[in-house]
Amino acid sequence: MLKLYNSMSRSKEIFRSREDLRVKIFTCGPSTYRRPHVGNYRTFLYEDVLVRYLEYKGYAVQRVINFTDVEDKMLEEAVQEGRRPQAIAAEVGRRFLRETGALRVKLPERIARASESVPQAVALIQRLISRGVAYWYRGNVFFDPLKVKDFGKLYRLDMSRWPKRKVRFKKDTYNGLRWNRGDFILWHGFNNGDLSVWDTAIGKGRPSWNIQDPAMITEHLGEQVDINCGGIDNIYRHHDYNIAIMESLSGKPYANYYLHGAHLYVDGRPMSKSRGNIVYLEDLQAKGYRPYHVRFFLIYTHYRTRLNLTKDRLGRAARQLDGLRSLVSELRAGGGRGAVDSRLERLLARLPEEFERNMDDDLAVGAAVDSLSVLLRELRASFHPLPPSAAKRLEAELARIDGVLQVLL
Repeated sequence: MLKLYNSMSRSKEIFRSREDLRVKIFTCGPSTYRRPHVGNYRTFLYEDVLVRYLEYKGYAVQRVINFTDVEDKMLEEAVQEGRRPQAIAAEVGRRFLRETGALRVKLPERIARASESVPQAVALIQRLISRGVAYWYRGNVFFDPLKVKDFGKLYRLDMSRWPKRKVRFKKDTYNGLRWNRGDFILWHGFNNGDLSVWDTAIGKGRPSWNIQDPAMITEHLGEQVDINCGGIDNIYRHHDYNIAIMESLSGKPYANYYLHGAHLYVDGRPMSKSRGNIVYLEDLQAKGYRPYHVRFFLIYTHYRTRLNLTKDRLGRAARQLDGLRSLVSELRAGGGRGAVDSRLERLLARLPEEFERNMDDDLAVGAAVDSLSVLLRELRASFHPLPPSAAKRLEAELARIDGVLQVLL
């Protein structure tokens, strides 16, 4: 049975969907004010493996991934570049689709966009105000976390440190602050010079970053999902804000499982613009790596383990994958004349068994790949070239497995 590490319980739990063989997943997408780097793609790739493996196990997956194209950072970037926010979002969005295609990320047919969910955000804000958890203040709308039972339960926030006086945070995010201990903004009222403005039922303005995910979730998935995914940085503020909003609206648990992927470092240091060490997919391609090399490097190390990108490590991963692909190609060629005996049958049967055993343990891709490599080397040592029927079965088993991994064939 599939077990996933649930950030809410801090433990591995057997996965059970709310509906039989149907799964709803919300995954945070790119903030489209700046192009995604390989660290962002590490998150999108573990989510891709999750979706593909659930489908491998027979689930129908309904997934929402969003484009966050309305937020403070987008507007700041637009001012700095002297461009319209919509133009920046469109350019980054096109690049994201092109690069996820190269990395073989399976995306939903339609990607939710914050700019297209403004009416839904307004409707949610109105409901939150009517429930007494949100309120107007000087033309903006704020959410009061103290009105929510167990606020901060994902992070396990120490509410004894909450300020006694009323504090309001009117920006979407604050650099350097992991937690904004106070009321957070839901609606930015109109100010002269604003680049993104909508005329709505609650007046002119724009939804804050904090309400955008709930708007897209409720619009496309409803009030409850099975799995909520993201990077580990979302455990600070963002996902607890989503939980507080969603559960204030419905009175029901929002998600049953919360998955968070660890960061990608470069030469032992976090990626940042100030350090000048941000790495993009095209940078690695320019050095001769294929997108499937990058995909393999990013998914091989367990998604909850910090991954360090270095020239040596990426090179070793690429050579490991090239060797594995060569081995697969040799075995698929067949050409043998011997009979398929019981030992060969057992080895072929163990391929999916070993793959599933490891993947069921919280998506242990590296262990799954290693076990496949051992079995394939044993096949080559004992039975190469494979009889035609065995080669055909091997190809079918590997095609199904590679429907998840997307690096072998």
